[in-house]
Amino acid sequence: MHDPDTILHYFDVLLKHSSFTKAARELYISQPYLTQTIKRLEKSLGSQLLERSQVPFTLTPAGRIYYQYLERQSLAHQQLERLLAPYTNPERRVLRITVLESLGSYLLPALLPPFLKAHPECDVEILEALPRKSESMLLNNEADCYLGQTPETVASGIQTFTNGGERYYIVIPQNSPYFQPGRFILPENTYDPAVLLQEKLVLSKNGSAIRHQINGLLQKYRIKPHVILESQSVITAAELATKGLGLTISSASILRRVRETPINLLPLAEELLTIKFFIAVAQKHCDPLLKSLIETFQGLQLQAEIN
Repeated sequence: MHDPDTILHYFDVLLKHSSFTKAARELYISQPYLTQTIKRLEKSLGSQLLERSQVPFTLTPAGRIYYQYLERQSLAHQQLERLLAPYTNPERRVLRITVLESLGSYLLPALLPPFLKAHPECDVEILEALPRKSESMLLNNEADCYLGQTPETVASGIQTFTNGGERYYIVIPQNSPYFQPGRFILPENTYDPAVLLQEKLVLSKNGSAIRHQINGLLQKYRIKPHVILESQSVITAAELATKGLGLTISSASILRRVRETPINLLPLAEELLTIKFFIAVAQKHCDPLLKSLIETFQGLQLQAEIN
């Protein structure tokens, strides 16, 4: 019997082409072999897996169950390989790094290339999670280190090492009455943030580091926010704001990725809202490889800016 990944790939290509001939050509196998493989699977399972009487091909209800089973088997096999790695390949080490997705997309490309160049014997597993989940994973030894921001809020038992940070801006879309045509970054004193934050807002959901700080800013100004939309992704929130759904607060590293569009950015004073990047480890455990990762992190230039 083929391994789960192979059969999953067979199904994916068949569903893509709705043709055994075209699928076999892409898979570099013969059409009769592909056809017989699917038929043998269906016979052994006692049910049709692929509805091929009409185009496009679809998975039957039994086929969807089997497809999900293969996905679980594939994941279990990958997890088994990771668990066995210390015994099957003892000279290699796997470092598990947990990080918020949007932050990881900025920090990891800066951190990992120089670290892995210095440590070719090391593999990295990236675990993406919200801050509180990352802290829990670190404390429960489900991760080796945690990349985050706002180290002041981390749980006890975690040691942080800071480096760099970034400024935050209020994003003012073109349809806002506060938008100023022909300008991009406004002087910091152009508007009172307390006035802008009473407008319709598009924010990341509670649980993200930035939302935690935004909530504190709203409390400082005693504002009950008019949040019209929330997203798990700070990138999505920024994109939606630029399209005129409302104002948002976002960081330099996020806004540099937003597609060019007429918007104003009002810098927030650092005493109102600022972010510091950190790498964290559980206080009870920090081996030489983790220490090297920390040193690499602290040696980076990590001041995200917008010009």
